[in-house]
Amino acid sequence: MSTPQKIIVIGAGICGLSSAIWLRRAGHEVTLVDKDAPGAGASFGNAGLLAQWAVVPVNTPGLITTGLKYILNPRSPLFVQWSYFPRLLPWLMKFAANANDSDTRRMVAGIVPIIGDSLDQHIALTRGTRAAKWVTASDFSYAYESRKAFDADAYSWALKREAGYVPEVLEGGAVQEAEPILGPAIKCLATLKSHGHILNPGAYMADLALVLQEEGGTYQQAEVQDITLDNGRITGLETSRGPMPCDRAVLAAGIWSKPLMQKLGLKVPLEAERGYHLHFTGPSQMPNNPMMIASGKFAVNPMAHGLRCAGTVELGGITAGPSRAPLDLIRRGAARAFPEMRYDGVEEWMGFRPSTPDSLPLIGEIGQTGVHAAFGHQHIGLTAGPKTGRIVADLISGKRPNIDLAPYSADRF
Repeated sequence: MSTPQKIIVIGAGICGLSSAIWLRRAGHEVTLVDKDAPGAGASFGNAGLLAQWAVVPVNTPGLITTGLKYILNPRSPLFVQWSYFPRLLPWLMKFAANANDSDTRRMVAGIVPIIGDSLDQHIALTRGTRAAKWVTASDFSYAYESRKAFDADAYSWALKREAGYVPEVLEGGAVQEAEPILGPAIKCLATLKSHGHILNPGAYMADLALVLQEEGGTYQQAEVQDITLDNGRITGLETSRGPMPCDRAVLAAGIWSKPLMQKLGLKVPLEAERGYHLHFTGPSQMPNNPMMIASGKFAVNPMAHGLRCAGTVELGGITAGPSRAPLDLIRRGAARAFPEMRYDGVEEWMGFRPSTPDSLPLIGEIGQTGVHAAFGHQHIGLTAGPKTGRIVADLISGKRPNIDLAPYSADRF
């Protein structure tokens, strides 16, 4: 084991929690800091999927054409807050510049290694702890309104097949035999075997925070205001609860990592994809396994406390409140896909996915500062969180992870 160090992890979402737990297990003195309760942001409100199949980024060939079509259609799963558009444009141009076959394949090559063993990574993180009960194996299906709609996704499915994800395709009555909750609007089901999901993301994050503390780590609720450097290397943090000295730090605060990166003199092109969910409580029906409603681009997850439908993309920064249109789209899509489902109530939520122009996260040390990045995971934060935390813990402990870290370089921008 390497020499124990005093480490502060900033951000109590899945990436921060995983980093803190693995660092503590490596023998370090670990303090986890967040301005809110554990998992209060995207780690609470996500779809809860261990999306090993999510190897294809949003910025694929045809993005500009498809994006314009979506933007002009108020019932599409892409939304823009136009008052924010001028600020978004530089990031959007970089994002669109990667929407070609060569860059898409480069991005896929970077995504596959950090999500391909997600279920195993969550099991390793939680084995023998109170948090293990929230992790479960499952299949995953894409629900289409026609075989034609499935065939239209041929490019994406070709990339998935190359990564080893080959679907079993059902049509006609076989769809409802496999998933009785689905109504007649769904006529094609493409199912991938041996994946997983989380039964209650919020409870999972709360339990992981308790696991950290039970294993000797510390959790402090405080807002990080500044990073203290000496000769370009971190010596501590300034927080709302006073100074906190440290040998190293892990920056895992999602979209809130951006202003802290600026304090290190780095301007990271990080923008928020505003994601939404509807959580149906007391549903009269539940799917057998999680699925994606392809027409509305939202995921469906049967959880311990109801049915969650989560997804869509809204571009518009972090200051404006929730919009009605994305929530209404999910509500219409759920009613069309599950026409017989009744429920006691529905909870609405909006949160922020931290997204880079190349759809890859930042993992590893920022220059020679002693600050290690663990953020920017876009749609795959929950899926890649435990492996990200393990990689960061290994790097800090002087171990070389068995993975090419170049695609995730924190200095690449």
